[in-house]
Formats: sequence, C-alpha cells, structure tokens
Amino acid sequence: MLIGPEEIASVIKREIVNYGQDVKAVDSGNVIQVGDGICRIYGLKHCMEGELLEFPNKTYGMALNLEQDNVGCVLLGNDRSIKEGDLVKRLGHIVNVPVGDSLIGRVVNSLGIPVDGKGPILSSESRPIEITAPGVIERQSVRDPLQTGIKAIDSMIPIGRGQRELIIGDRQTGKSALVVDTIINQKGKNVICIYVAIGQKQSTVAQVVNTFTEMGAMDYTIVISSTASDSSPLQFIAPYSGCSIGEYFMKKGKDVLIIYDDLSKHAVAYRTMSLLLRRPPGREAYPGDIFYVHSRLLERAAKLSDKLGGGSLTALPIIETLSGDVTAYIPTNVISITDGQIFLESELFYSGQRPAVNAGISVSRVGGSAQIKAMRQVAGNLRLELAQYRELAAFALFASDLEKETVRRLQKGKILLEILKQDQYKPMSVEKQVMILYAATHNHLENIRVSNVRNYEERFFQYMDTHHRDIAALINARKSLDEEIEEKLTQAIREFTSEFLSEEH
Repeated sequence: MLIGPEEIASVIKREIVNYGQDVKAVDSGNVIQVGDGICRIYGLKHCMEGELLEFPNKTYGMALNLEQDNVGCVLLGNDRSIKEGDLVKRLGHIVNVPVGDSLIGRVVNSLGIPVDGKGPILSSESRPIEITAPGVIERQSVRDPLQTGIKAIDSMIPIGRGQRELIIGDRQTGKSALVVDTIINQKGKNVICIYVAIGQKQSTVAQVVNTFTEMGAMDYTIVISSTASDSSPLQFIAPYSGCSIGEYFMKKGKDVLIIYDDLSKHAVAYRTMSLLLRRPPGREAYPGDIFYVHSRLLERAAKLSDKLGGGSLTALPIIETLSGDVTAYIPTNVISITDGQIFLESELFYSGQRPAVNAGISVSRVGGSAQIKAMRQVAGNLRLELAQYRELAAFALFASDLEKETVRRLQKGKILLEILKQDQYKPMSVEKQVMILYAATHNHLENIRVSNVRNYEERFFQYMDTHHRDIAALINARKSLDEEIEEKLTQAIREFTSEFLSEEH
C-alpha cells in the first residue's frame, strides 16, 4: 500500500494543529537544614505564610518563617525520612481540614485523620484552618441561652449562643468536668459539640470519649485529639482545625459549641515552635504575637445574622493557672479577649463546694440577655446574697454575739451554697433549676438543716415529677414565672416541705 506525500503532509498538519503542550510550573525548593520538627528550605520564592508544603514520602509541613534567603517550616509529621537536599513543593493553599456530617461521632487528629479505629472518614469537602473572623455587620447580639445544666453557671454566669466564655482555674479544680457536663447537657438541644484536647494524655482523652459514649453524647460530638505525644505543630493547629469544622456547621445555620482544653498548653506549643524557628522571645519567653494567635482563634466565635442563616459558634476556652494567679501573661491575654470568665477556686474545691465556682470573680458580659425570664426572676439577687454571706461569714468569725437577722442571713447563705452544689455527670434541666432556686431564694428552706439540703433537693424533684409535673411543663412553655405558676409552685413547695419536715422530726 503506497502512501502519497499529500496524505503524509495532511497528517503532519493535523498533528501540528492539535498539538498542545501542558507545561506545569511547580515552585519548588531544597531542604538545607532539618531537625527538632523544624525545616529550613531554600528556593521557595512565592511561598505564603501558613502554606502547605509537600516533602518526599508524602510528609507535609507548614511554612511559618518567610525570611530573605530561606523559608522556615514546621513539619506535620515525622522528620526521620527527610534529609538535606530533598525536593520540597508548594501546594498553593494553606493547611486544610475535612469537614462535614461524617465527622460527627468520630475522634480525629489535628489534620482530620481518624484515630478511633472506625475506618476512614468519607468527606468531599474541606476548609482552610485559618479563616478571617466574621465582621461586625455579619453578626448579631447574643440573646439565646446555651444551658450548661449547672446551677451555679446558668443562674449567675449565663452563657449565650455565640459567646466566648473563659473557664479558668488551677489544675484539678474541675475545669474539664464542667465542660464535659455542658456537652452532656446538649443532648436533644440540636447543638453540635466539638471537644478539642490539646497536649493531654491519651488515657485522659480516651476517658472523656468513653464518658461521652456512655452518656450518648457522641451522637452529636466531634473529638479532636492532639495529645502530649504529638509534635508542637500538630498541637498548635488543633484548635484552628476544630474551629473550621465548627464554622462549617455554623454557616449552615446550626448551633455549635466548641471547647478548647486547654489554651495554656496551646500557648506552650506555639512558644516551642517559635523558639525553634529562632523568633525573638518576649515576656515569659512567649513570642510577641501570642496575643494575636489566641485572638484570631476566639474572634471566630459568633452569632451570625439572620441573613446569613443565624447559626452560632460558642467557644469555651480553658486556661490553667498556677496558684490561682489570674494576672499571669496568658490568663490576662485570654481574659481580655473573651466575654467573661468562670473562675474555679482550689479552696472552694477542697472545702467540698463543687463545682468550685467563685461567684465574686466570675462574670458573664452577656448577662441576663442569655437567660430565660424565669431564671432572671429567681436568680436576680443570688449573686448579691452570696456576696453578703461571704462578708458576714468573715465578720462572724470574730463575733461572739450575733443579731437574729445576721444569723438568718448566714443560714440562708449556707443553704444557697448547698443548693449550688452538684454531682458530676448530672446536668439539670432549666425548669428544675428554676424550681429549686425559687424555693431557696424565697426562704422556703429556712427550717431545713444544712446537712439535709441535698437530700431535700433530691426528694423534692421526685415529688414534683410524681405530683406536679404540669409546673415544669408550664415553666418550659412560658419561659417565665407568672402569677399562676408562682401560686402553684409555692403551694407545691409548702406541701412538700411540711411533709419533709414531719419525716425529719
């Protein structure tokens, strides 16, 4: 078969017309130094801060120091396989984390990779871990309560959806117990919870996950675990990853609660990274931008405007103090960023007052707007009465003969403190809180011995559940105490109190 020159020419012409050369330029560099989870790279001319970099063997890093002749990068994995001269590629985007409903009920690490042994997470969507916080116009004021189920907090230091409330105190004062109870209390309230464990022991995180599973809280909770055995970079990005996962749900109009446990260890991880990158140290050896590190994280908590779906992200950061010193560098920084703080005191904890909330130092800058009207009605003077009690108790130590009114106030203060005690893993519905606080603040318990108050409370709820279930339903429906409810509640309290006193004697 002979092929003519015309045919050959037409084939060549067609090939020339259809020829397209896909040239993909990759900005790359070479490793010039590696060690301690830090890597210095030469040749990345257009690198961005926070950009994801790819090393051989699918190891990744995050660019942090953009210097004149090299890029300082922290490794998000093991540095054993990386050596001097290795090729490093830019990926063109900052660190991303997978988001979506498939993460609910799972335990993942800082990069969104599952660590619970339940198989891979099938998520088609991802978000950058660093996103600019919503602006003023995109927000609305915090007005919907987020019930913690803890009497001392819901009554005196209310938390609203979209608020940032700091939980601060020494180690072993019940900070983590308080947030675990808050997550357990969100069951059936259409709130998605995210628990970020930073720098904790693996056994501690496993214990928390086990508690959530037993209480049925994993059905609406995501746990992000960056334990003490993880590298500083992974501990550093953990809260940002958790926040991005929470923002995905917030943008869909849902309510999200995120716990950062705790930001003290997060600050230490950032300090470690910064010192290894040879950044100049400041106060307490923390780098100068440590305030900004926490502010850009916590400012992402918001209650979005109705135009944007009305979703909310409520942040409860935890800070650990040393010997109750709230004036240290990191505590003062975070106090100034948040909308209030719940201070847990060692002395109260060891004296048996649990949760050990110091109502004098604790404050919520959102206030009564994050409470239902019924709670405002019964708890309005609670903080004042406790402050008066503390003052009188200090005075009574030196006085031998006290007036009847002083004795009455001291007795009432003791009863109120006893009422505010609560067992762990037993959050309480807001209706029950309103009923028992109404009984205490309206002097219905003045004849009850202080040692019997907890027993009185337990049996009171049993009595209300069996004899007056309609009162709790009315409080829940109307959200306030009108004359009808007050009359019914007073009558029920009197009936039960007289019955309890007759049995007591």
